[in-house]
Amino acid sequence: MEWTDEAVLLAVRPHGEHDAIASALTFEHGRHLGLVIAGRSRKRAPLLQPGNRFTLTWRARLESHLGHFTVEPQRLYAAVVVHDPLRLAALAAVTSLLDVALAEREPHPRLYAGLVAFLGRLAENAADWPETLVRFELLLLAELGFALELDRCALTGARDELVWVSPRTGRAVSRAAGAPWADRLLPLPPFLLDRAPADRKQIAQGLRLAGHFILRHLLAPADRPMPVARERLVALFDCDAENTR
Repeated sequence: MEWTDEAVLLAVRPHGEHDAIASALTFEHGRHLGLVIAGRSRKRAPLLQPGNRFTLTWRARLESHLGHFTVEPQRLYAAVVVHDPLRLAALAAVTSLLDVALAEREPHPRLYAGLVAFLGRLAENAADWPETLVRFELLLLAELGFALELDRCALTGARDELVWVSPRTGRAVSRAAGAPWADRLLPLPPFLLDRAPADRKQIAQGLRLAGHFILRHLLAPADRPMPVARERLVALFDCDAENTR
């Protein structure tokens, strides 16, 4: 068995003294694991960083086997953001989340394309990379069958003044219709509706919104916690929002 595909590395785990097991999101083969010979060597370890993009060749005698990866670097995103704590935290958050949320060997080409688009904005330090990250997490939910409905009020059908989301249904709620239950609803940051620039507070709200449903639908049913790296990212945006007040 053998195939070659493009991929983004999600995680690397030690295997023996010199080798490593890599988890990668591939374009055509979904999240896939493989053994990288000498993956912990001085030459290869700096390249095998989560977030880096590779051409992978996977080989195994049987399809059910772990198999071996041969890796050819294409874009080393981790090296680009390593000196920026916030962007580095975002890279760690998105890769660790995908590593625990995605089942093995289920193709998600649309999700892979969204990840590459986000990594490009992150590497460029584009002003909208935080908004792109939140939208990517909503894409993750949609791709796995749990899309949020944010275009109209769940109670009235109205399209104006949408300011909340039901934590149970994932549907938007207008200001007037949701007022009696405001303390139970999740804030809906405006940038998710009109693509206007978002401040740090809105980004934190967006991450909490996506995180609520990621935990509810993707992680909790498998008895998995939210990755620490993602919780750290939300805390950083909270800290930034407090400092800009």
